[in-house]
Amino acid sequence: MRMSKKRDRNCPDPALIIRSFICFKETTIMSNNVSEHKAALFLANGCETIEALTVADVLFRAGIPCTKVSVNSTPVVVTSHNVTVVADTAIDHLNFDEYDMLILPGGVPGTPNLRACAPLMKQVVRFHREGKLIAAICAAPSIFADLGLLSGIRAACNPTVEQLLLDNGAELVKEKSVTSGNIITSRAMGTAIPFALAIVEYCQGREAADKLGKNILYYQ
Repeated sequence: MRMSKKRDRNCPDPALIIRSFICFKETTIMSNNVSEHKAALFLANGCETIEALTVADVLFRAGIPCTKVSVNSTPVVVTSHNVTVVADTAIDHLNFDEYDMLILPGGVPGTPNLRACAPLMKQVVRFHREGKLIAAICAAPSIFADLGLLSGIRAACNPTVEQLLLDNGAELVKEKSVTSGNIITSRAMGTAIPFALAIVEYCQGREAADKLGKNILYYQ
């Protein structure tokens, strides 16, 4: 008589593992399709951890190359919650002409540290003038406002910098993410995924962004 083996309750069901792996592959498979777009994500000491790394993760899943750039003299950055991040490069070694979008996470003192980076500010203004995408989340849209880029533009930001946007002529909206021409803005850590998906939509269209949003279970 053939004896049936009882599976150890502490041992995961192999079929479940396989199904989970397939599901995981479905959420990352888009990263194999490299986009023609290329993003530079700027990290300063004191940047908001989730706002920075969520964007990097979502763009990877979408197949959009994203270079993490430290504005320090070295690639090492310490976020506002003491998470040490090693960026891909430092700004002094970056060729901005290889990119078609610049992304700024928020956080304090990350936002003022980004604002104090003169080479980055020069490129933000240039990219905007040339119609290339610039994107910022949380307190970082205040940088765009301070540079005079949001006058008459619909924009979102963290409540702590709303008055600064208003003082510089922005049309303040309280949506999770706002796309106004070649400017994308968002509000805080909690809106990091819709912010990242808005960048995906800008580059690849609504269908691609929706598909990715469903694969990561952001859309149920």
